[in-house]
Amino acid sequence: MATADPQFDRLYYDRYYRDPERRVAEEEGTARLVSFVASYLKHLEIPLDTALDLGCGLGLWRSGLEEHFPGIAYQGVEVSEHLCDELGWALGSVATWDGDEADLVVCHGVLQYLPTREARRAIENLARLTSGALYLEVLTQEDWADNCDQDRTDGDVHLRKASWYRRELEGRFVALGGGLFLPADSDVVLYELERPA
Repeated sequence: MATADPQFDRLYYDRYYRDPERRVAEEEGTARLVSFVASYLKHLEIPLDTALDLGCGLGLWRSGLEEHFPGIAYQGVEVSEHLCDELGWALGSVATWDGDEADLVVCHGVLQYLPTREARRAIENLARLTSGALYLEVLTQEDWADNCDQDRTDGDVHLRKASWYRRELEGRFVALGGGLFLPADSDVVLYELERPA
């Protein structure tokens, strides 16, 4: 069983998710992202019956997935004891979650909170848990310097280069672009220009 992390208490979620002046994520943006992911996976004819959202936070992916895939079994897993109590998520960590495989695994904005050894274990676990596709978004050193709004983004994280993540994912996943990955042994046919260079 995971140990709850006091860093992810009510104040954290109020600051980064509920305060409209300072939040880093909102339902509308997540809904667009889920629509993109759902459309691409439908295009690739990857059936989604189960979704595992590791580090699900407020569960912003849930309603979009249920809209695009009626009847999908969604499981939210969160290290925040506060959110597990409030929203009913399972208490757990992406690095140690020992559940069943899922057609879609979501790991959105989580790995930067883990020290390197734990992040490596998390990527190994993501590979074990992903049967159809993985959506992975991680704040990197390059993102912190060039892409994110530092006033809204939590900088109290482990910033690693994007190349570190690419090396760790290599051999386990095939990148599709847009944060989507297929397991390395997937039988989905991709044309060469559908893959990132």
